[in-house]
Amino acid sequence: MNFGPASPDLLPGAKNAVETCLAIKPGERVALIADVPSRAVAASLAAAMENVHAACTSLLLEDFGPRPIKSAPAAVLDALETADVGVLCMNPQPGELGARMAIVRIVERRQIRYAHMVGVTPEIMQQGMRADYRMVDRLSDKLRERMLRAETLTVKTEAGTQFAAHFDRGLDWVKTSGLISPRYWSNLPAGEVFTTPATVDGTFVCDATAGDHFNGKYGDLQRTPLVLEIAGARLRHVECERKDLEEEFWDYCHTDENSDRVGELAFGTNLGLSEMIGILLQDEKFPGVHIAFGDPYGSQTHANWKSRTHVDVLTRSCDVWIDSDQIISKGRYQLDHLGL
Repeated sequence: MNFGPASPDLLPGAKNAVETCLAIKPGERVALIADVPSRAVAASLAAAMENVHAACTSLLLEDFGPRPIKSAPAAVLDALETADVGVLCMNPQPGELGARMAIVRIVERRQIRYAHMVGVTPEIMQQGMRADYRMVDRLSDKLRERMLRAETLTVKTEAGTQFAAHFDRGLDWVKTSGLISPRYWSNLPAGEVFTTPATVDGTFVCDATAGDHFNGKYGDLQRTPLVLEIAGARLRHVECERKDLEEEFWDYCHTDENSDRVGELAFGTNLGLSEMIGILLQDEKFPGVHIAFGDPYGSQTHANWKSRTHVDVLTRSCDVWIDSDQIISKGRYQLDHLGL
């Protein structure tokens, strides 16, 4: 499979992904999986891999059947079984989460370096993928160190978000800063530190983007935000001017017994981002705090429960306190409070 010519505008971000984030070496075997909408991004990644003399197996999802894909194609899984590095760049469609999770299970079982680029666009390659990931890593380390001993996290926004979270010391805070290792795969663009919270109580106003297929279907929610009431880390009520979105989100969060449970609380730590662009893959890395309902990525956080669903929700311009110390003001890190 040849994804076509690489756009020069995308090559700096692709080079960063291949050489800095994934640290691909000459002769390493790479499984590069893409779909038609992500073809331009895949072409730039393939060119960057060729430049470091990697052995790249390229696979186009549409070659294996119609979308949405209900299960991961055998050829994709087979390629990952022998790869040193895996990359998935695609635009998600409803019902495809199970296929993506099957890919991740192989990655985690084999402990290969893996970049999860679901929702990636040429715009993202020219923004979030050009970040200084070594600085992102330093910030992520500092936050993880602080949160391992924190009692309470408080988040507020002018739009109405106001909640407090507490944590289980038995669960890990996971850093996905863009410097990818066999231990932890990562989204790219990267910049997150996350855990599964013990409790979350309050109101979360999603006035940015929501994850899974909601991002592509409903886009930026700034004009029609989802107002989410949470108690005991469970979603209790949803309100939105768009009643179709309100109903669909509520139903999604009741797919199984844990779909309404807050499975993730995360800091975005990509300091290279200056504004949200309405695409979750990048916007969830924007400085601030977001949450997700559903699966807690227990293989990483060590949470002992599961869900078949996982949907992120984002808010804008957070004020964030670790215990009594404000470390984010209106979406900007107070780096001196973190020793940076």
